[in-house]
Amino acid sequence: MTYVNSCSQGALSDRVRAAYLDYLEGWDERGAPWEYWVERAETARATFARLVSAEPNDVAVTTSVSAGVSAFASAIDFSARPKVVISDYEFPTIGQIWHAQERRGAEVVVVAPEELPDAIDERTSVVSITAVCYRNGARLPVEEIAAVARERGALTVLDAYQAAGTYPLDVASLGVDVLAAGVLKYLLASAGLAFMWVRPGLDLVPTQTGWFADEDIFKMDHRDYSPSPTARRFEAGTPPVPAIYGGIAGMELMLEIGIAETREHVNALNERLIAGVDDLGGTVVTPRDPERRGALVCISSTDAPALVRAMAADGIVVSERDSNLRVSAHAYNNEDDIDAVLASLERHRNLLS
Repeated sequence: MTYVNSCSQGALSDRVRAAYLDYLEGWDERGAPWEYWVERAETARATFARLVSAEPNDVAVTTSVSAGVSAFASAIDFSARPKVVISDYEFPTIGQIWHAQERRGAEVVVVAPEELPDAIDERTSVVSITAVCYRNGARLPVEEIAAVARERGALTVLDAYQAAGTYPLDVASLGVDVLAAGVLKYLLASAGLAFMWVRPGLDLVPTQTGWFADEDIFKMDHRDYSPSPTARRFEAGTPPVPAIYGGIAGMELMLEIGIAETREHVNALNERLIAGVDDLGGTVVTPRDPERRGALVCISSTDAPALVRAMAADGIVVSERDSNLRVSAHAYNNEDDIDAVLASLERHRNLLS
């Protein structure tokens, strides 16, 4: 198989497989080693912090981006500033979370990415944006949007799921207040583990919570709510222990490979892919400028689901969204993989638009 679908899930590495076996062996030998599991969660927290140039105490360990952002949303008071601005490029979970806050007084405004600065005003409490659009691979100017939001007194929440592991992330340089991402895609691990960095000094306390959000998880006090003063206050109940094992292995592998090096490698592969699609007369909907795109390249199709099936029959794993074929290379892909994709597209060029 030719696997170029990392925007959906990264390929399974030997290290991640071994990490899951380690979890199973520990379960078999020790039963419920909670102290060790907590240590594993702390290692995961610290590893993700390295990926975004942050401090571990400013990172919450969550089961998904949805869980983290939902907890954050529960801490927002919409009485004075009810407006939430999101882009039209968001993954469904982000829009759904903020629309759910309409029951608490939020007013959600959805605009095209280029209209975001004009939509942010003195009534805006939150600007919630993606780093890279899952439908077309476009990369948003996060730093510029966050600067406008900060100037107008609004918080910026960044969904970095399609970015983490594809290019270096530095929360200080980005200028955002919250960054959430998971390990399922380019961080080479599995579903069930995500993280949320929260800017230190942001004095917000969630009402969506759980025992791992407490200042002392082993106090086991059901008569009190004493949330952690760190970003741990945005955590919930029992952490996803098996996924934590795999998550550490995947993130450490990406740090060893090098994210900047991976970015350079994938950009070269994508240039080859884009040139080949041009030669076939296809339409690339992802921005041509490497600085304006993530790792995935999207190609317009007359019937994207049919094209995905046809390429699967050729031994190539891709995906589709919004009438576009999605091809997402990673560190483990090479020019032969891209040539295989192009050969398959040539065989099925009747499905290109």
